[in-house]
Amino acid sequence: MASSGGKLTDLSTLTAVGMIVNSTTVVQTVDRDERASFDKDLIVVRTRDGGSSSIDPDQEGGPEGTPLAMIRKRLAGNRETLAPIVLIHGYGQNRYAWHLPSRSFFNYLARAGFDVFNLELRGHGRSRHLGAHPPRDVTTFVDEDVPAAIAEVQRLSGGRPVYLVGHSLGGLVAYASAAVLREKIAGVVTLGSPYQFTRGSLALSLFSALLLAVDSRIHLGHGALELKPLSEAMRLLRGFIESPFFLSPIRGYHPPSLEPLTLSQHMSLAMDTGSISVLRNMFISAAEARRGGHCLGELTGYAEEFESLDLPLLVVAGSNDDLAPPASVEPAYLRSRSTDKTYRVFPRGHIDLLVGRDCPQTIWPLVVSWILTRVRRQAVAAAPHRDADS
Repeated sequence: MASSGGKLTDLSTLTAVGMIVNSTTVVQTVDRDERASFDKDLIVVRTRDGGSSSIDPDQEGGPEGTPLAMIRKRLAGNRETLAPIVLIHGYGQNRYAWHLPSRSFFNYLARAGFDVFNLELRGHGRSRHLGAHPPRDVTTFVDEDVPAAIAEVQRLSGGRPVYLVGHSLGGLVAYASAAVLREKIAGVVTLGSPYQFTRGSLALSLFSALLLAVDSRIHLGHGALELKPLSEAMRLLRGFIESPFFLSPIRGYHPPSLEPLTLSQHMSLAMDTGSISVLRNMFISAAEARRGGHCLGELTGYAEEFESLDLPLLVVAGSNDDLAPPASVEPAYLRSRSTDKTYRVFPRGHIDLLVGRDCPQTIWPLVVSWILTRVRRQAVAAAPHRDADS
């Protein structure tokens, strides 16, 4: 059950196209002391898969499909938005990856005039609370979750093509989804998304090789992987993790780029639940890719179609990213045959590509400027057709 205007809504009655469960106007932070007023909708959409791809199918949505939650934001009173954008979070994350109390890329995009939808994939955040358990493999996100979300976004946003913005694994899902949805996608932006996972990282490469070697002997199961305990430990042990005594080459962020408050909020709110199967398959696919040369890990079946798309593409990497080094991110740009593609590298880590202290002055304006340029180009290209029709 969910609340809608003070009444309880039976989620079992939702249609395949979804519905707005709750609408309100909120005043929230964009960054530090910058605040703005937004129209905010909680949307629930059901996929058409019947829950067959879940690690816990008996508890899924049944024949009505799997329920997914999205938050939609627009600048308060703004009904003539520039373009729809769908945000896709990374592995084990949720909607808060884009929206912390002290710094919100989500709000930044809405304030810039976009119609922004913050999607929580099955097994994450509100989607999990609604009964959408983690999948066995990441292809479920591409074949079921994103298409259902895009259908609802287009229904609510006037049928316009959608820009996909993905972080980490969310960027890989965006690449594959663009290959599936094609003309429904206006462009793709990725932040720290390893097109060739583990490339450029000796530690990750060794771990994937070890996992491949023992995979036939150890059954890791298909359950959910709770990341909250890990995130809480990182929050409490920040001083040690950032000291010379911390020997692990993997932190997940670049300490100078992230304030203690922002890191604490991210660890407390954005870290969520992942699928053991998805994590296992990511590393196994990476080990196999080094032998066969394929890309996109478990989503390699979508790679050729993605690379053939002539679709606007912005790929952003962090030179201090120990989970997705530039060597693993850049191949998406290099292999794409798009006539409109851009690649940028910033001195950032994995988390701070989204919420680093200077993101509002560097990465965020880049993304907004890049999308605005494509929106204007598309408007100019469409103008002669409108003139001819009139």
